[in-house]
Amino acid sequence: MLKKFLLLLLIVLTFALVGCGSEKKDDGNLKIVTSFYPIYLETMNVTRGVEGVEVVNMTPPQTGCLHDYQLTPEDMKLLETADIFVVNGLGMESFLDKVIEARPNLKIINASDSPEIVPIMEDGVPNPHVWLSITYAIQQVKNISSKLCELDPAHVEAYKRHTLDYVDELTTLRDELHLSLTMMPNKDIVTFHEAFPYLAAEFGLKVAAVIEREPGTEPTPQELAETIEKINSLPVKVIFTEPQYSPKAAETIARETGAKIFELDPIVTGEAKPENLLDYVDRMLNNVITLSKALQ
Repeated sequence: MLKKFLLLLLIVLTFALVGCGSEKKDDGNLKIVTSFYPIYLETMNVTRGVEGVEVVNMTPPQTGCLHDYQLTPEDMKLLETADIFVVNGLGMESFLDKVIEARPNLKIINASDSPEIVPIMEDGVPNPHVWLSITYAIQQVKNISSKLCELDPAHVEAYKRHTLDYVDELTTLRDELHLSLTMMPNKDIVTFHEAFPYLAAEFGLKVAAVIEREPGTEPTPQELAETIEKINSLPVKVIFTEPQYSPKAAETIARETGAKIFELDPIVTGEAKPENLLDYVDRMLNNVITLSKALQ
């Protein structure tokens, strides 16, 4: 009886191991998990409407950036069912080593793994917010598409077609926004945290000061004083907060300087739904409208 039980257990374990890490399941479907919202939007625009391909975002709608994100048991359960995990890279997913250790055969697509994307270095560490450059967002989309074509050759034509459509959309957006900001008389911006250097570089702006290097890390009195001094030296006194985080520190500085507060969106939160495919386009357009109003 014991021998039969051990034999049955061995068979079950064998099937489990064979299934682990395979590119496609026996049912022919492909399950893609994305690390957070901007990567979900890019992946969905490549895969939209492809039969048998499911894209699920791992993190809740209001997670924000993943700097200090801790994997939950629910996340690990979801990744156990995934064929492909798409990540931003450049250190954004600090938990990635744990995923690789738990699922060494899981196919991982690093959207930022390209010589076309040159990270901005801060204290020797790459700033991972590359999607806020439309040029780099385009490259991330191309990277995701290229890797999916390798891993799922049955849908190459659909992936390429959708990628071309979305890249055209993003290219048009970028060109129109460049025209909107080229003639702006003021170029200095003060931001809430280190999310916007790529957006600034894209449109010829300069990040004059940053209030909080990391969200939730209150600036020291010395840092507050330095930021206040910097804002007082600018021809246009404006501070850009983010909808995902408390504006408390920015409001303190605004009271001291008379600066006006505007809101820039790093596009890190949102409902992972197919109807939100153009959410990046809409929200980036709103960002540039905000910049235009603030810097006049």
